Amino acid sequence: METTPSKKRVLVVANRTAATHRLLDEVARRQKTGPSEFALLIPDVGDRKQADWTLDNALPLLRRAAGGEVEGLLGGADPFMSVRDTVRDGHFDEIIVSTLSKKTSKGLRRDLVKKIESLGVPVTTVTPTQKSLKGAVEDNDVTRGLGLAGGGGS
Repeated sequence: METTPSKKRVLVVANRTAATHRLLDEVARRQKTGPSEFALLIPDVGDRKQADWTLDNALPLLRRAAGGEVEGLLGGADPFMSVRDTVRDGHFDEIIVSTLSKKTSKGLRRDLVKKIESLGVPVTTVTPTQKSLKGAVEDNDVTRGLGLAGGGGS
């Protein structure tokens, strides 16, 4: 009896970086490693119009990178609680956090990634360069594993 591999559920946590080349490349790389389902969570929704704009613009690009449907999810006022509740309710196997640099990101300054790592799900952090935020294709600053391997901690 042949079994088909189950799909890995991957939660993408992003807001302003949701459509950057580095994140799209990381999603495409995950899809190539085996069957995957993706969901994009905008964790800190202070401005609903801005969050809707991000979903409208990022989801088509993420769907192309994922080779299929990507669910769009909106969090609440507290980014960590949004991620925690989404992981608990969605049974995700992995989390990709796409964030601005520590200098720019409020989430990183509040140790959001460390808090997310405490959920017990493997976390990959993607930090686009300033160039990639302006549309450049070349980025090479992805940290993988269960933490910020090689840098970025507090």
